[in-house]
Amino acid sequence: MRADIVPGAVFPDYELPDQEDVPRKLSDLQGEDPMILTLARGHYCPKEHQQHLELAAFYPKIAVSYTQIVTIATDEHHTLQEFRSSVGAQWPFLSDPGRIVQRDLDIAEYTDPDNDPMIPYTLVLKPGLVVHSIYNGYWFWGRPTTSELWQDLRAASSEVRPDWDLSKPGLREAWDSGDHSAFHGWNKRPNA
Repeated sequence: MRADIVPGAVFPDYELPDQEDVPRKLSDLQGEDPMILTLARGHYCPKEHQQHLELAAFYPKIAVSYTQIVTIATDEHHTLQEFRSSVGAQWPFLSDPGRIVQRDLDIAEYTDPDNDPMIPYTLVLKPGLVVHSIYNGYWFWGRPTTSELWQDLRAASSEVRPDWDLSKPGLREAWDSGDHSAFHGWNKRPNA
């Protein structure tokens, strides 16, 4: 991984086609929420299937927690669709058969010249694509468990959500006065 991709740094805002072949930017997919980003070897890898099956089982919690998830794989379009479908994923999968991300981040898995995959990383990103944590999954045990992701997302969310602790001084007063700008979701309403 490039030396500048560390906690606190801004991750590159790649634009790649999704499973429907629609170009998507990471920042647009993330919006104002924390995001789990997996950089995957691809459909051929049983380790990827296992990790993504676990993420798919975890997805209902991700979906209700104002958190996004995106997978980038080196698979071409139809193989990417098969990968996404085979693990029951409901989040965007981005296709990078040209290995733009692999080259830019310097994560070519040189031990597999036949498939030329990326070294699989999982990142937790705070809003603005700010890196919170990085896991190197070359060996399966290097990949985060859903419990570790939960801990990372708790820490990241508490940093970026002004209304994380409703007992924080001033929040009740702001709410009562009609100032909802510090309250996630409410800050987008016309009277916020």
